[in-house]
Amino acid sequence: MADRGQAVGHLIELARAGRPGDVHLANSYVMSLAARDPEYRRILIESAAVYPDGKPLSWASRLLPGPRLSQVRGPSLFPDVLDRGRTRGVRHYLLGNTDEVLEAMRRELERRFPGVLIVGTHKSYFRPMTDEEQRAQDDDIRAADPDIVWVGLGTPLQDAETRRLAQEVGVLAIGVGVVFDFVAGTKPEAPAWTTRLGVEWLFRLCSEPRRLWRRYLVGNAVFLWAVLRQLASRTRS
Repeated sequence: MADRGQAVGHLIELARAGRPGDVHLANSYVMSLAARDPEYRRILIESAAVYPDGKPLSWASRLLPGPRLSQVRGPSLFPDVLDRGRTRGVRHYLLGNTDEVLEAMRRELERRFPGVLIVGTHKSYFRPMTDEEQRAQDDDIRAADPDIVWVGLGTPLQDAETRRLAQEVGVLAIGVGVVFDFVAGTKPEAPAWTTRLGVEWLFRLCSEPRRLWRRYLVGNAVFLWAVLRQLASRTRS
């Protein structure tokens, strides 16, 4: 996908066509997980779409063979789809986080985008669901009949869940992680200048160092090493 505008249009068309599928947003951490975990890598390969959420992926695409990729940030993609989807009657379901965050999200989205259709929400249990809880969640989604289920469970849990929802519930499911907290105002979003410089990850690391240090420091190092190996391989060949 060339840019965010095209990604938004593509997702709205998938939603209105009623086509199930799982959509993922990839950053350096996601790519480092995919490099180490064959099952996780298969989820991404077999998905409906994977968008480069992180600026380093966009930069790497300019150094390596293949198409050049524009960054498609989840915190920008999410509101754009809700905004443009209003004229097409796109129905949205929010899955993940707490009831308080979901309610704050609903209020903010309805304030920001009058007429937006939020047809249901369901909290996360922050642990593996029981079979009964999973059935209740899936039944609630089916009853709400959404065009898109937005999943805010965090990587890598949300990637497995979006795939399961697409396959077992037959919906278009999109993983957007911390975006729920940004919209609800429960976590700060990085300033625009950090996005332009490609250091948004550093802002998040400073905001939540104990939770995110391994994700960003180790994940970024693994991703950088993989890029350097590919560049070295090209040079030798």
